[in-house]
Amino acid sequence: MTSPLFDLTGKVALITGGSKGLGKAMARGFAEAGADIVISSRHQEELEPALTEILAGTKSKGRWFVADMTDRAAVDGLARDALAAMGRVDILVNNAGSNIPQAVDAIEDDKWDRIIELNLTSCMRLTRALVPQMKSRNWGRVIHISSVMGLTSKPGRSSYSATKAALIGMTRAMALDVGEFGITVNSIAPGPFLTDLPASVLSQAELDSFAERTAVGRWADPRELAGPALLLASDAGSYITGTTLLVDGGLLAKGF
Repeated sequence: MTSPLFDLTGKVALITGGSKGLGKAMARGFAEAGADIVISSRHQEELEPALTEILAGTKSKGRWFVADMTDRAAVDGLARDALAAMGRVDILVNNAGSNIPQAVDAIEDDKWDRIIELNLTSCMRLTRALVPQMKSRNWGRVIHISSVMGLTSKPGRSSYSATKAALIGMTRAMALDVGEFGITVNSIAPGPFLTDLPASVLSQAELDSFAERTAVGRWADPRELAGPALLLASDAGSYITGTTLLVDGGLLAKGF
């Protein structure tokens, strides 16, 4: 039985980018803790089977919606659709994001704008749309998925690191805006989690190098983010706000 501190029964969680990777793993963790689930992504063909897996063996209900988070109207529509379908959203996880590696002297404006829109602006818009109904119940949880790349970086990651660092700053400010209403706002900064994104942009040598740089000597499984997310989404984390939880296997601790 889930500890009452981590029990999400009666809550509704919306996870963007929830059809695979870290988003899907967090959604599954919330469903196992009793929450009803809403997931979104750009790919309809991924959403239905993902939601089936997320809810399997639980008593939770769920819905999915197609939404391109670079489209501001679609972001606003996702908020409306989720509220219409579920009646409330108690937990928002701004997880959708991407990375287009480019050296600073080769950054293309359209790619820069896309990363800013997806990784940062969509998080602001969706939070802005959903916070009012959280205020009305005096309870809410907002979790932005930043990255270890918001605290450190590597060549070619100017746009990605900029957005992930900005999420950390936005987390602090948002927490101050809504704290009196029983709403917490936090970020998670994952390190080397083996999802489709790093696999698509990193060479095997880079993958091996990241693993060697961690204290535990390996990449993380996406499932290993479910526990930290559950802490911040539940009453167990009620006094944690305005901060960034680093989940990196000790990567930043191993400086030499």
